[in-house]
Amino acid sequence: MPPKPDVMQKKPALTKLPAIPGALLADVRGLILSARESVARAVNAGLALHYWQVGSRIRADVLRERRAAYGQEILQTLSAKLVAEFGRGYADRNLASMVRFAEAFPDFEIVSTLSQQLGWSHFVEIVSMKDDLKRDFYAEMCRIERWSVRKLREKIGGMLFERTALSKKPAKLAAQELDKLRAGDQLTPDLVFRDPYFLDFLGLKGAFHEKDLEAAIIRDLEAFLVELGGDFAFLARQKRIVVDNEDFYIDLLFYHRGLRRLVAIDLKLGRFAPADLGQMEFYLRWLKKYEMRPGEEAPLGLILCAEKSDERVEVFELESRGIRIAEYLTELPPRDLLAKRLHDAVRLARERIGEKATPAPKLPAAKPARKKRP
Repeated sequence: MPPKPDVMQKKPALTKLPAIPGALLADVRGLILSARESVARAVNAGLALHYWQVGSRIRADVLRERRAAYGQEILQTLSAKLVAEFGRGYADRNLASMVRFAEAFPDFEIVSTLSQQLGWSHFVEIVSMKDDLKRDFYAEMCRIERWSVRKLREKIGGMLFERTALSKKPAKLAAQELDKLRAGDQLTPDLVFRDPYFLDFLGLKGAFHEKDLEAAIIRDLEAFLVELGGDFAFLARQKRIVVDNEDFYIDLLFYHRGLRRLVAIDLKLGRFAPADLGQMEFYLRWLKKYEMRPGEEAPLGLILCAEKSDERVEVFELESRGIRIAEYLTELPPRDLLAKRLHDAVRLARERIGEKATPAPKLPAAKPARKKRP
């Protein structure tokens, strides 16, 4: 018989690791994630700037030749050489996107600033836009609010630009406003507010009351804040104010961090009426007197109604009074009809404002006709 083994061998004792303080683990994880994010941003920025340089160089060569067919010819020939050495990232289709990129944003300094927040995929979505103002709007708002590519697509699909007051200004004035945003990150009400607001997520159909609308907004507050736009913070529902021992209530009260203003929202089921304006002015004056804090700008008001009349709104010159009036849609019409409506609104508003900005010269009064002698 084989000899019995001695007493069972003892396993070597495991060294007990010291406990790691929770704060230490959290801090180190934060440093790692922050470094990864910084590296990713640096790579995206470098890639965008590289593609701009490539597009700019090709564009310069194409412009120098001044031949329409030359551009396509040079892209195909150059692409074949580059793909063989550097891969499919330099296919002729991608080279064409780089050239459009350089055409859309000819200023390197602007591209350098934008690339700190926008990656190449952002630029691909933007550069195909033919309207310079629209393209600059999405680029700057994307930079300010740090939209993901998915969010940018949603904003474009929701026709955000066409719904802003900025889009309805003459191009020169709107460009000046975007220049201010680019230079000093200065948001204005014309960039923040929109018309109409899409409230289809509330699920309200048919007949409903103002209280139903308000309750539905509070229930889906997160979605409502997304539709309002970045930097809005909810403060109160049915904000109570007391004047001469009488109670009044503001439907919804928000604060916009970028504008540094309180924003009162009044909900109306019907068509905008002049009396709604007086009520909002009353709210704003009370907020300015009792709620506005040092460093803040004067409060703004937004009257959300089911229907408005542009002509009626225009009469009141509301911009100087800090009030905006906008429609809300709880059911969206077909996209092609909505697009036509918004594009028509932009065109008519620009024509109307343009006529005011450059009035037609006055003709001399006609001399009275001489009476014929009998």
